[in-house]
Amino acid sequence: MKTNLIFSVVESSMHPDFSGLYSSLGLTQKRFNSLRKTINNLKLKPDFIVAEFFYGYGNNYAGVNLSNLDVMLHSLPKYSQETRVIVLVSKEERKFVDKLEELFPLHAVLQLPVSESDMQKALKTDD
Repeated sequence: MKTNLIFSVVESSMHPDFSGLYSSLGLTQKRFNSLRKTINNLKLKPDFIVAEFFYGYGNNYAGVNLSNLDVMLHSLPKYSQETRVIVLVSKEERKFVDKLEELFPLHAVLQLPVSESDMQKALKTDD
């Protein structure tokens, strides 16, 4: 069921503001500054989640998770299995996203800085 809802998880200043693009595509944006708040709102069943990837160097994520996104990605099948995840990642950490893609389905991976046209392409679906 299409909700025309997109979650933006803004955890750093590198996250681009595509509010105008989302609006022009008929998407309603909800912005969150933490993945915990995002997870708490998954019952709204967003069509997309746009979130930054941060690799879990050392024990930052208790040694169990690969990145900051693992817990949210584990929650999606239970609460919002149709949601497509678009991951934003720095050039330096791009190599680690491959490991994440082996564990979870990702709709798109975009390297920062992201252009509006790249985001628009990622938001295209075959529905």
